[in-house]
Amino acid sequence: MRFLSATPRRSALSWPGALAGVLALTAGLLIAPVPAASAEDSVTDLGAFSYSTDLVVGGDKVAVSIDDRIVVADTTGEVEGTITGLFGAYGLAMTPDGTRLYAALMGSGEVAEIDTATLEITRRVDLAAYGCPSSLALTGERLWVGYGGCGGASGALGLDLSVTTPEPAPFEVPLKSGPYLAAAGNTLVVGEGGGSPADLFVYDVSGAAPVFRGEIDGHTYFHGRLNDVAVAPDGSHVISAFALPDAFEMWDATTLARVHSYEKGPEAEGYPATVAISPDGAYIAGGRNQLSAGGMTLYDRASGAEIYAASLPEGEIVDGSAAFSGRDIFSLLKTDSDHLYLWRLHDVTLPASTLTLTAEPGATAQQPLALTGRLAFDDGTVPGAQPLAVTRTLPDGTSTELPSVTTAADGTFTITDTPPIGGELTYTVLWNGDESHRWSKASLITAVRYVTTLTLTGPTSAVAGTRLVFSGQIQVTGATAPRSGTITVRRTRSGDDGETVQRPVGINPSASYMFTDVLSAGEYTYTAHWAGGGQTGPAQASHVVTVYEPTK
Repeated sequence: MRFLSATPRRSALSWPGALAGVLALTAGLLIAPVPAASAEDSVTDLGAFSYSTDLVVGGDKVAVSIDDRIVVADTTGEVEGTITGLFGAYGLAMTPDGTRLYAALMGSGEVAEIDTATLEITRRVDLAAYGCPSSLALTGERLWVGYGGCGGASGALGLDLSVTTPEPAPFEVPLKSGPYLAAAGNTLVVGEGGGSPADLFVYDVSGAAPVFRGEIDGHTYFHGRLNDVAVAPDGSHVISAFALPDAFEMWDATTLARVHSYEKGPEAEGYPATVAISPDGAYIAGGRNQLSAGGMTLYDRASGAEIYAASLPEGEIVDGSAAFSGRDIFSLLKTDSDHLYLWRLHDVTLPASTLTLTAEPGATAQQPLALTGRLAFDDGTVPGAQPLAVTRTLPDGTSTELPSVTTAADGTFTITDTPPIGGELTYTVLWNGDESHRWSKASLITAVRYVTTLTLTGPTSAVAGTRLVFSGQIQVTGATAPRSGTITVRRTRSGDDGETVQRPVGINPSASYMFTDVLSAGEYTYTAHWAGGGQTGPAQASHVVTVYEPTK
């Protein structure tokens, strides 16, 4: 079973007064092209970035609000459709089964209920009297709404979704700025989304109306700029992501005491930007931003140990945008070009696997090449027979799926391929993972040279003391032969002394070479050797000449 992420979103931003009017809502379905699903991590381009954006997960759906539209994807990251004609869509909430989606429409002062199967708005709740609904959290059939940030008062209210026409039920929250909501179990947290110090207000929502439990005081704990907050699935703990202090913190939701501080490691630079808790409550995902770095770290909730870390593939993480989908983590990324991306980290809660890949040296085009490697599990278990996908990419970027290979019992494997051309070829091996281990991938760039041949001609017999002329040609199959460089010529005399002389000979612009020699009587073997270079492989040629004493 999949669960709704308890991660709330960023506090409301100030909106121009012109957005205070109510605009009639329409909903349409637009299908966008997307990359094919993969077991790997993925990044999906969602188009232009908007500061009013949020992400939620429920069932097999992922929803992202982007100002005037909501994009709905499946849990592989493939976009299924887009709800258009919205006015200031911001905070989102979704039922655990993913059938109903709720959107806070700051521009029109409403909350919209959306059927995720049809992507149609099924009902709307008028909240214009409360001004800019911005943050949502859901517990059962009660939707909690944070409003404010448009120049008026800020607060929170509840909606009973079990009735046809829900009536707003506001409750007292001493906010200084637009709210940030999170809820799970019987716990609701309302946080101050901006300023320093920033407070968290915790409520018990087990009864008919929220009951105030207490305040996590920002002045006491030096909290500044709340970027995200989450509640454990059973409502027992609250996890905060304040820009100050520089740590994700866990709080007891009843006593409000700080239980743990999840410090960043050397690979996790930047300030806390988003936080989420896994559906089983065992893991915490913390995203960080920095000007030149950042990433997502998976922590063991109980011990605080770092389980996994990933660097950002694009731009920076959008504050408050992390959510678990089973064993996956979704988040939003913004780039300098103002594009928004859906980032999916796949199977991060599973024990890791590792793939290694090596190639034999001296690869030659159109000749068999052997690559070897190994699949290993970090938990020490033996992989056994596992299928691996193999891809070869040519220097021009053209990729070809090669026949899959299967590992031996100990995880070792061998790939045999015949490279069609020379150059720097990339081989990639992918294991899709299983129910017990995370997927892994290994890539290797290997220099493949073209078949090169060398000729060497000259006299086969001669008289001692005469000038002998030798020449040859260098040829490359499938590529241009080198027009410069050096060929090494080695001369060996047969006999007891075995005299050997070595000299360099330059290659001419016609890809030929020539040298002369004067010899005493004896039998000599000349060996010309081209070491290879760039896209050309090594080559050599030999020639034997017998030299006689002059006739008297």
